[in-house]
Amino acid sequence: MSPADRTSLPGRRRLLAMLVPLVAAPLATGCSFTRPQPAKRRFLLEPALPAPGARTQPYALRIGAIGVAAPYRDRAMVYRTTDLRFESDFYHEFFAAPGAMVAEATARALAAARAFSRVIPPGVAGDEGDFLLEGFVDALYADARVAGKAETEVAIGYFVSRLAFPGGVVWSNRYVERQAIAGTQPEAVADAMNAALGRVLAALARDLATAELTKP
Repeated sequence: MSPADRTSLPGRRRLLAMLVPLVAAPLATGCSFTRPQPAKRRFLLEPALPAPGARTQPYALRIGAIGVAAPYRDRAMVYRTTDLRFESDFYHEFFAAPGAMVAEATARALAAARAFSRVIPPGVAGDEGDFLLEGFVDALYADARVAGKAETEVAIGYFVSRLAFPGGVVWSNRYVERQAIAGTQPEAVADAMNAALGRVLAALARDLATAELTKP
């Protein structure tokens, strides 16, 4: 896997040709002092919240850091054009760093599902809580390898440890979801990523609510 690289306008034009009709849009070639450059557009990772579950863990869960693999760490949206090539879109990006948005979305989803008696959002000062949830995003991209069948992939591994014993993982799982991209605008990519992320978080909430977690 090669790191995501920022494409030039001609490179981006070739990329969009592969995604037709996903984000078909005319791009200017060459430089011009009179032709304005396309404005950047920013999108949120803000999936729908899961419904409350039937079971709630009697513990407080603190949401820790969510790491992100290097190709997807920056805010630019990433497209996979071949098995080994990834390209970033300079003009369409996330509003904030993906890791921070995934951490916030995870906290909101677990609170909405009532998976724990209390969910402490990321960044809250202090050391209160019974368990710590951390994660790592190893896929967050639009897959353009098959013409006419573009889809997003979201893959996240989550790890739970006891706050009293840092580093000792007591539960872990990895979730992978793919979602077809419907539409011809960049919003369609963001919508598909949010749909895939929403299913990941709903599955995480169900699994954690029924996990065998015990305090020492």
